[in-house]
Amino acid sequence: MKISIVQSNPVWAAPAANRENLKKLLASVPATDLIVLPEMFSTGFVTEPAGIAEKDGESLRFMQEMAAGRNCAVAGSIAVETEGSFRNRFYFVYPDGSEVHYDKHHLFTYGGEHLTFTAGERPVVADYRGVRILLQVCYDLRFPVFSRNRLLPDGTALYDLALYVASWPDVRNEAWDALLKARAIENQCFLAGVNRVGADPKNNRYAGHSVLLGPKGQTLASCSEYREEVVTAEIQMQDLAAFRNQFPVLQDAD
Repeated sequence: MKISIVQSNPVWAAPAANRENLKKLLASVPATDLIVLPEMFSTGFVTEPAGIAEKDGESLRFMQEMAAGRNCAVAGSIAVETEGSFRNRFYFVYPDGSEVHYDKHHLFTYGGEHLTFTAGERPVVADYRGVRILLQVCYDLRFPVFSRNRLLPDGTALYDLALYVASWPDVRNEAWDALLKARAIENQCFLAGVNRVGADPKNNRYAGHSVLLGPKGQTLASCSEYREEVVTAEIQMQDLAAFRNQFPVLQDAD
């Protein structure tokens, strides 16, 4: 599976401008199976979402059009207003336009996200082209029990690839880098950590550090610091299966 990670610089509260920028960033990207966008890619990370969170579905339709036009899946988080509440909703859109979504469970209390958003209740795994993909958002990265991989009754793993989309400020780069590697290693999975760059009105700066990791914590692809960029790399499921068979960590898990 070819995975393209998109390290973009969202304009604050400007969905239309951000969608146009993403079109430009992705214009020269070759054929891929999965495009991964950052957390709240259409607005920046908002904790006061009234008047900013989307309720018209335009960014979801943008994802669906991109997925159909490129015959690939598109994943990313959007601040949405739905059924009387605000959600930090991570959409996984299939090439046929159908979608599954995960609402961020661990709301970022330090930044006040819990005061205005409603938390999701459970993890979500998307099945796509023979790969089981766990959907996670930013602060979820700090809570390993919630994302714990495990063997299912048929002996296969709950998931093979974890996606962490984020708006993770540069003052905590070391934690981002370390925790991504830890989640990949402990869960014997591929992992894509996709973070934004730029700055926001709350004086947060973002370095990116977007990366695709292998199950040993090895870097398969990474983006440059502080720069908008798209990188693509391929993961091999047979390599993951061979490593899990050779070193069966998951069967010994608590």
